[in-house]
Amino acid sequence: MEHRRLGTSGLRVSRVGLGCMSYGEASTGLHRWTLDEDAAAPFFRQAVELGVTFWDTANVYQGGTSEEIVGRAVRRYARREDIVLATKVHGTMHAGPGGSGLSRKAVLEQLDASLRRLGTDYVDVYYVHRFDDEVPVEETMEALHDVVRAGKVRYLGASSMWAWQLATMQHAAQLHGWTRFTAMEDQYNVLRREEEREMIPLCLDQGVGLTPYSPLAKGRAARPWGEQTERSSSDTVAKAFDRDVDRPVVDAVQRVAEARGVPMAQVALAWVLAKPVVSCAIVGATKPHHLADAVAALDVELDAHETAALEDPYTTQDNYWW
Repeated sequence: MEHRRLGTSGLRVSRVGLGCMSYGEASTGLHRWTLDEDAAAPFFRQAVELGVTFWDTANVYQGGTSEEIVGRAVRRYARREDIVLATKVHGTMHAGPGGSGLSRKAVLEQLDASLRRLGTDYVDVYYVHRFDDEVPVEETMEALHDVVRAGKVRYLGASSMWAWQLATMQHAAQLHGWTRFTAMEDQYNVLRREEEREMIPLCLDQGVGLTPYSPLAKGRAARPWGEQTERSSSDTVAKAFDRDVDRPVVDAVQRVAEARGVPMAQVALAWVLAKPVVSCAIVGATKPHHLADAVAALDVELDAHETAALEDPYTTQDNYWW
């Protein structure tokens, strides 16, 4: 397994991360395709065997049950000090004043709740899951700084926001001498490249490392056009990757993969990992070959012609979403 520093921080992370939104009790969340604890166990064991030590979850994943499963998996299959554990705050956990958002009350309350579910004293990377336009950025950044100073969080990350919003939060932290973000978890793949306009240049300037989710475009870039899975046929977010303008890119991934004799997933992920701003790509694994293909992608070095073949068919999107 290769490792890289998270942005310009001193933290080294595995180039492939395990996305844990796929694990949790289906009855407690929005997604019916998630794996329960017994079904998820082999993927945590496989992650440890492959050296995939960056594990990413969130408080809202399946009503908190993802955090519970992840926490037990850390204790069963690894040593806490060997895992870079990440979780998030923002989404609604309950109707009370501290149940959602990025107020000081919410940050402190939800972090403590996440630590209890994870069964740990600290998280390595704590992400704000979305921007909260109802709370002053100074309030959020000071609260995040305080949990770092308290030893409950090692590094801060942001996720799924506009570049100006990240810049505003970073600026507030810099003005007051508070802890700044060192990671950005956004959607970035061969079918969604709008972050190249502003977010990626900003992250490069600020020394923020990308830990992109959906590097395989919800699996669309990992299978020939027209093939469906249980998730792609039922998940409204996954269905959004069935646009006609996406097909030329998917077809290009298939051609490059066939010419190399490797799975499409390796080619699509190799394209993401080749970007200098990317520290770690977050991969969701629900089948035995998912993590194996992801790790194998580290050995796939696309040449200039292959890269151009994947990038040239891309169609810019006017309405970006996360």
